[in-house]
Amino acid sequence: MEKNNETLIENSQFGNGHSNEETKYQFDHPLSEEPKDRMNLNYIIMMIHGIGILIPWNVFINANSYFVDYKLNPNVTGTHEYKENFISYLGIISQLPNVILMALNLFVQFGSSTKDKNPKAYQTQPRIPIAIIINVIMCIFTVILAILDTSTWPKVFFILTMITVVIMNSATGIYQSSIFGLAGSLPMKYTNGVIIGNNVCGTLVALVYILVIYASPSPRLSAIWYFISAQLILLVCFDSYFALPLLRFYRYHLRTPIKSQQTDVVTQDSGRKYKLNDYYSVFTKIWVQCFGVFFSFFVTLTIFPAILVKIEKRDPNFFISDKYFQAIITFLNFNFFSLVGNLITEKFKKPGPKWVWLPILLRVFFIPLFLFCNYRPDIRKVPVLIKNDFVYAILLILLSVTNGYFSSLTMMYAPSLVESRMAPLAGMMAALFLILGIFCGLNFALLISKIF
Repeated sequence: MEKNNETLIENSQFGNGHSNEETKYQFDHPLSEEPKDRMNLNYIIMMIHGIGILIPWNVFINANSYFVDYKLNPNVTGTHEYKENFISYLGIISQLPNVILMALNLFVQFGSSTKDKNPKAYQTQPRIPIAIIINVIMCIFTVILAILDTSTWPKVFFILTMITVVIMNSATGIYQSSIFGLAGSLPMKYTNGVIIGNNVCGTLVALVYILVIYASPSPRLSAIWYFISAQLILLVCFDSYFALPLLRFYRYHLRTPIKSQQTDVVTQDSGRKYKLNDYYSVFTKIWVQCFGVFFSFFVTLTIFPAILVKIEKRDPNFFISDKYFQAIITFLNFNFFSLVGNLITEKFKKPGPKWVWLPILLRVFFIPLFLFCNYRPDIRKVPVLIKNDFVYAILLILLSVTNGYFSSLTMMYAPSLVESRMAPLAGMMAALFLILGIFCGLNFALLISKIF
């Protein structure tokens, strides 16, 4: 019977003309044993989407020098207004729509139960590929702005750039929430796969940016190739999304929660609605994880990128030149060691869900430590206490590793603490607190810049 079941599923998936009765049988009788994730394809696709989620954010913050030293250079624009607070404004404007759209995606489920009607429609909703396409279009628009000479209209360029960021991150808010909800339907390590993809994204984007800086002496040409590279990565994400329904492992886990309920099927992917009591029930079980992911990202985004991009090299004999200092020590260093922190959770998961908040809380001490580095040396109001560039690099490694480790741990714990039918909701809820942590951290960084 199991063998016949598998054959029917495969034939139905690839459109071999089975009747409606056979199709209904397929959904009423899922595989009795969990299929293997062959060649880890499902895990790799989750990582790819983790990369796609953070492409809009990473391409803009890594290209900070292109914007503030080239397009918005005070010598060209005649004002320091755009350069001084560009990264903070970028962060706030990018994350506000992200928070709003992610909250809407959490509380407003819409669409019909497509996959109950059509076995080929194993997609969550069209919102994911639509969000990716919107980001691709915005990257194309950014390339056009890079080609144009904007020196005579810097204010218009600044406003257009911010509008582009708003549109991209509105799409990303829906994209991110949907992917974490989808990953919540799968075993715990697949949520970590998305988080790992986030930091692979940062590392990859940092490497690409270093490469284009090296390959092209022109800041404008470097930016053009840089944003084109981002488009190519997003197109890979688009293609990989449509490969998911071809994986037996993916289909098995999306059917299992649906099979377990007689009336109210609660996965987002099925198109049915959560009840108000479901939100309360899930939150009471995962509030520690929600706080953990919120505070972890609050501390990290207070420091990175707003504070770190204004920390300058102190020793002229330091082994990395001024040209590459930010690209390597700040962006590549942060993203690579955040990825290391993610990978550690694959083998080691301590402390447990109950006490994970404690070491996360202690990370708050990173904020004053980085402020006492060579942060804004020309206009700072207090003396520099950490004067060694190697000490700064080590502090950054510690910040990065703990960021990657605790963000993975809390995001993995959240869906695992509720029953399987509520796991997608827990994943989306934790993702909302992740974005809230980013948003609040970016705003707090702006406040620090005014008083420190």
